[in-house]
Amino acid sequence: MKKISCLFLCLLLNLFFISANAQKLKWTNTNSSYYTIENGEIVKYQLPDFSRTIVINAGQLTPKQSGKALEIKDFEFSKDEKLVLIYTNSKKVWRQETRGDYWLLNKTTNELHQIGKGKPESSLMFAKLSPDNNAVAYVSNHNLYVEEVASGKITALTNDGTDRLINGTFDWAYEEEFDCRDGFRWSPDGKNIAFWQIDATKIKNFLLINNTDSLYSYTIPIEYPKAGEDPSACKVGVVNIATQQTTWMQVPGDTKQHYIPLMQWIPDGSAILLEQLNRKQNEAKLFLCNPKDGKANEIYDEKNNSWVDVLTTENSGWKWINNGKEFLSLSEKDGWRHLYRIDKSGKSETLITNGNYDIISIEAIDEKSGFVYFLASPENATQQYLYKTALNGKGKLIKVSPAAEIGTHDYSLSPDAKYAAHDFSNHKNQEVSEWVTLSNGKTIKEISSNKTPSGNVEMIQITTSDNITLDGWMIKPTPFDPAKKYPVLFYVYTEPAAATVKDAAGNANTFLYNGDIAADGYIQISLDGRGTPVPKGTAWRKAIYQNLGIVNVRDQAMAAKEILKWSFVDPERVAVWGWSGGGSTTLNLLFQHPEIYKTGIAIASVPNQLLYDNIYQERYMGLPQENKEPYIKGSPITYANKLQGNLLVVHGTGDDNVHYQGFEMLVNELVKNGKQFQMMSYPNRTHRINEGEGTSEHLSQLFTQYLREHCPGGGR
Repeated sequence: MKKISCLFLCLLLNLFFISANAQKLKWTNTNSSYYTIENGEIVKYQLPDFSRTIVINAGQLTPKQSGKALEIKDFEFSKDEKLVLIYTNSKKVWRQETRGDYWLLNKTTNELHQIGKGKPESSLMFAKLSPDNNAVAYVSNHNLYVEEVASGKITALTNDGTDRLINGTFDWAYEEEFDCRDGFRWSPDGKNIAFWQIDATKIKNFLLINNTDSLYSYTIPIEYPKAGEDPSACKVGVVNIATQQTTWMQVPGDTKQHYIPLMQWIPDGSAILLEQLNRKQNEAKLFLCNPKDGKANEIYDEKNNSWVDVLTTENSGWKWINNGKEFLSLSEKDGWRHLYRIDKSGKSETLITNGNYDIISIEAIDEKSGFVYFLASPENATQQYLYKTALNGKGKLIKVSPAAEIGTHDYSLSPDAKYAAHDFSNHKNQEVSEWVTLSNGKTIKEISSNKTPSGNVEMIQITTSDNITLDGWMIKPTPFDPAKKYPVLFYVYTEPAAATVKDAAGNANTFLYNGDIAADGYIQISLDGRGTPVPKGTAWRKAIYQNLGIVNVRDQAMAAKEILKWSFVDPERVAVWGWSGGGSTTLNLLFQHPEIYKTGIAIASVPNQLLYDNIYQERYMGLPQENKEPYIKGSPITYANKLQGNLLVVHGTGDDNVHYQGFEMLVNELVKNGKQFQMMSYPNRTHRINEGEGTSEHLSQLFTQYLREHCPGGGR
């Protein structure tokens, strides 16, 4: 129905609350140089002169028995930078390639050996060097192992792991909805490992069916808790490396009725910080747990009338400071996404950022200078700039991004906030890519620069009869004659996982269209309404609570009504399309507002909200066993009998995220009501519908032909 990772890959959407820098740099311990991979080798660049040194060459990464250098998927240096852990031969686990093989290179001796040798190929996950560099820990087949670097001795720290009892990593729902994958942490002294255990044994399997890859069909089971079903049980243990004994943290409550999306050691290793989220996800509690006896002490509690946004990693908005005596945490409790400084007891807190603006993402904490750097956009929700303010909460908001560059800025800051890789662009295709020193904003290396405006993208705002103002982008046909009327194609994604409107180069387009859609005479428009994760405050984002498929659909329809008043828009040629949650919106718009939308293309949609997973759906709609009405009212299948226009529905039968089940239920409902439509099923394709030779090209051509046939382009 969404998910940040899936939509970014599928739909090329930009998420506002995650920095758009796709690959953050690996900074060295000095913070004045960084590592990167070039031509299969690890290279170091020294700043500010960018002198280049090959640190690890291909020869060093060539196992003696193979004669072929390892392909580097990722790497990790030890703190003394004498050892480097190489991740290679990676394979997918649902969305990302998080299992593979690991090799350890000793730079001093040039010895290269495989970690976990004897384990199944590409089965190791999240391998990490111990703080003292004496061991490597990893997960394989849902069990946690530790391997001595010197001897190669492998010790199993857990033995009960199965495909449903999961140690050190997560089940489908945790990965998809909390972005939780890496499920264990070394203690600072290297003597213990804290890890999650997910018990999905009570979760019912949803069966995907493969009809094409063998003589007889076979099923693919997925542990998938649908809305209203109990979550997987979750607990956190601390295993002693020497004894292999596990102490379980005594977090109160039913393990099947809460979530633990966050777990980290405090810096001195004396306790573990856990975040417990209740089933409804409207209350989050922080506990400090004693790793020796498991006792849990609640230090902080936050409640919300809708939902509490979770913080799963340091990068998402929390960090220990002041030698572990305090931590930083993002919260929306005052109506804006602000940063708070909280002491370890939870009894004292200080608001660091203050004002009517949201923090989009934390970029760096510079304790030495006393500043926090973050992305925000107080004046225009479609843009993004780097700011800084004092960590003591007494400073002013200081804009770091160049004032003359109006649009979207992305940064990768060194940990000490001295240097940064900086990218800027806007809808006019003005772009800059450079390296800067943050203290004075000076460019130390320009990679590329284009200050000449180009293109025909317009940023627009539409105010509805409900007095709701939506930001949007529009691309007019080329050439454009204002005396003529043109068809309009709306691109929609209106749910809390993503936004479609950003003042950035390449953001505005109809990426599925096979050809030049502007030259073919279409107006293209996309709008972000209430419920989308844009920096407009908590009230905007959480207006969708128990209104998914209702308030967001109304905002789109009311905005479209205003657009139909424009003299150059043809009201008889109005089309809408979307993918995933956007496909659901497409169905709702076509069914609920046939007076506006004449043609719709819905890809990988959720026709019935009761069929989607519990973490996502219950977060935004509440528990269906307590109140099912919002689920019914917001589901497109409820209104399928009102279809009047042209509809194309598309789905992959192997979609583990949004199941083909909903597609078939929608088909049945349309057939029952005598509604004519067209459908396309792609066998065994996932939510991305891009697997298999020719698939992406076929979908693009299908989309294009259907649009041209049922909503022909050109001015009239």
